[in-house]
Amino acid sequence: MPAIVGAVKVNSIGSSGIFNIGDVFTISPNSTAKTFSGAGSFNTGDGMHIINRQSVTNTYDTDAIDQVIVGNT
Repeated sequence: MPAIVGAVKVNSIGSSGIFNIGDVFTISPNSTAKTFSGAGSFNTGDGMHIINRQSVTNTYDTDAIDQVIVGNT
């Protein structure tokens, strides 16, 4: 069903954001990210006790492109 929308003010839209007014069948934002972290980096909680004797994060990546999103709309 069509919608009647009054005045709309958009201050900013991020690089991976979508702004839509009206009817839409599907909205699919596309983005990729690669994160390197060592052992125990993303642990959360109260009273965490983590022992990492030897932790090495390998950030050497020979791939030019890891995940292609061009034309994937």
